[in-house]
Amino acid sequence: MELLIMINACKIASSSRVTAVIPCFPYARQDKKDRSRAPISAKLVANMLSVAGADHIITMDLHASQIQGFFDIPVDNLYAEPAVLQWIRENIVDWRNCIIVSPDAGGAKRVTSIADRLNVEFALIHKERKKANEVDRMVLVGDVKNRVAILVDDMADTCGTICHAADKLISAGATKVYAILTHGIFSGPAISRINSAPFEAVVVTNTIPQEEKMNHCSKIQVIDISMILAEAIRRTHNGESVSYLFSHVPL
Repeated sequence: MELLIMINACKIASSSRVTAVIPCFPYARQDKKDRSRAPISAKLVANMLSVAGADHIITMDLHASQIQGFFDIPVDNLYAEPAVLQWIRENIVDWRNCIIVSPDAGGAKRVTSIADRLNVEFALIHKERKKANEVDRMVLVGDVKNRVAILVDDMADTCGTICHAADKLISAGATKVYAILTHGIFSGPAISRINSAPFEAVVVTNTIPQEEKMNHCSKIQVIDISMILAEAIRRTHNGESVSYLFSHVPL
């Protein structure tokens, strides 16, 4: 609400252009009607931003890329992938023997892109849910035996999925398990689950501040994506293309 008020205040003060930088887009998971009478909240947020007067949106790793179609104004959906690749190469010694794993079928495109750029193999986990935030059964598709498994997802909320996935990977023979996430929401029992899970590290970007969570969990590490957003703002202000940021980390 504060963002909407600030956008509107800028607009009625005769600003020529208002760009809203929203690193973690709110209600991004409610992008479709998954059951009768359910709201499409992401569309509502898009409408409110447009009506308030926003001319341009900069965000990162939307849960569903079709959310960009909810807007009638330009949306730049930046990717954390270049920063993730850099972190893997710099912090995982045996990264050439790793396997990139998606904790669900919906993230297959994301992990195949990372696996291709690292020239390693990928696997995925098929999960079945009986109700929201509770995973009933998991099936691993791929061979992780004697390899470093890197779970990659766009966000983690209560962390039930990634913690179950980590247990599944260890039981399937993985030597180490890392989790790399763009948006670390970490609500409810998330921190206690991470502390109990067999992760070497849970790596998140700082689209959501993590200082408080890091005080309660030594496994959480942060990738700073502020330079990506800063460069996107600079390029947008100067009328330059932001396409370079889709595959590179600015120096």
